[in-house]
Amino acid sequence: MDRLDQVLKAYTDAWCEADGGARGALLEIAWAEDGLYQDPSGEAQGRDSLHAHIGRVQAQFPGARIELSTGVDRHHDRIRFGWQMVLEDGSIPVQGIDCGRVGADGRLTEIIGFFGAQPPEM
Repeated sequence: MDRLDQVLKAYTDAWCEADGGARGALLEIAWAEDGLYQDPSGEAQGRDSLHAHIGRVQAQFPGARIELSTGVDRHHDRIRFGWQMVLEDGSIPVQGIDCGRVGADGRLTEIIGFFGAQPPEM
């Protein structure tokens, strides 16, 4: 498993981790201290803010897990990948694509998320 695979595993595991201490340890592996996270539901600037954002999402969707639904496309310091939220009953209420940036130390410095399928061409 290469470094990016380890970071993305820790990142997605953090979204599934209910224990705050364990989630913090996973984010320490995956997320830069001052990283920026944005999606249609909110924004988090910094590791502590992302930790809190994940906690709010977990409160809204108890027992849900986030998992990658595609491989990871990367060039230079940029990445993109598909993901889905899976509820305990196996249903998928939301899926999307994340685009991000990887810092020199290998941790994520930015994730910009989009929900749902891409809009149709106009």
